[in-house]
Amino acid sequence: MVPMSETFRTVIVGAYGGIGQAVCAMVHQAGGTGFLIGRSIDRLQPLADRYGWPCSVADATDWNQLESAFISADSILGGFHSVIHLAGSVLLKPMHLTSRQEWDATIATNLTSAAGILRSAVPKMFAIGGSIVLVSSAAGSTGLANHEAIAASKGGIEGLVRSAATTYATKGIRVNAVAPGLVQTPLTERVWSNPRSAEVSLSMHPLGRFGTPDDVARAIVWLASPEQSWVTGQILGVDGGLARLKTTTAPKL
Repeated sequence: MVPMSETFRTVIVGAYGGIGQAVCAMVHQAGGTGFLIGRSIDRLQPLADRYGWPCSVADATDWNQLESAFISADSILGGFHSVIHLAGSVLLKPMHLTSRQEWDATIATNLTSAAGILRSAVPKMFAIGGSIVLVSSAAGSTGLANHEAIAASKGGIEGLVRSAATTYATKGIRVNAVAPGLVQTPLTERVWSNPRSAEVSLSMHPLGRFGTPDDVARAIVWLASPEQSWVTGQILGVDGGLARLKTTTAPKL
């Protein structure tokens, strides 16, 4: 774990999810301070209390609520060095069975929220620079059946990362993303807890196992750290080889 100064301050959106909790633990362990944002105060407050960190309730798809939360974060923390966006959703349906409501909700939760976070965060980072870390998916760069809505929203995040990284580089603001494979969290439990779907999904990960929240959190905290001051515009695959390696063509060893 790269040590952080106790004055290193990060805003974590979607903090109480499986990966979010792992990120919070690692930021705390490394000596950083967090400001937590999430929709449910009942889930957010206990996590904030655990580390003695401030928090704010906001729906990440609502840009006005996000702006208010980031104003609070900036004021309470006295500025922040990184933003980690972990809000997201999973929809596994072919396009012809996807309703307009489901499509809009997936795009809003994954992509619109990421855009809103950039919009609110970057002006408050102009003075000191820093790092913004978003979350894509292996589905954003490889064809996976029944992932149309997810692939579209996550592919949009990857384009957003590359463009924003270019736009804000002169301000010293780095923008990157991690792109996980299937990670065992409550959000994906319907997939990995079902023996049939788990077998199919597992066969697509060349390293032979699903990811853990810690696997992804380590990469996120690495990108958020000031030690990585020369890394921007990158999509870091943390996916057991899913997006780049083809298990169907690998020889049996």
